[in-house]
Amino acid sequence: MGKRGQRRYFKAADKVAILKRHLVDREEVSAICERDKIHPNQFYEWQKLFFENGVRAFEAVEKREEAKLRAENEKLLAKLQRKDSVLSELMEDHIALKKSLGED
Repeated sequence: MGKRGQRRYFKAADKVAILKRHLVDREEVSAICERDKIHPNQFYEWQKLFFENGVRAFEAVEKREEAKLRAENEKLLAKLQRKDSVLSELMEDHIALKKSLGED
């Protein structure tokens, strides 16, 4: 039996850079695999995962925007509740004053 090479690990950023060379720079998969000593099946597995999980990058932006809008909405609701509370107190004071003056 021949000695197999040690398993190599690529960081996520390295995998994206390798995929970018094909998808953006139009480098051939065979040339990439030969240069980086990876099996084409490995390359296509990374590509598959990249596209399957790519939606998450955009979802993260959407979630941040949603969270920002939700926080702004909660802030405005709290402000409105404070105004309602003040208005309610003023109306009670007004009614009490009218009653003390004998007005209905």
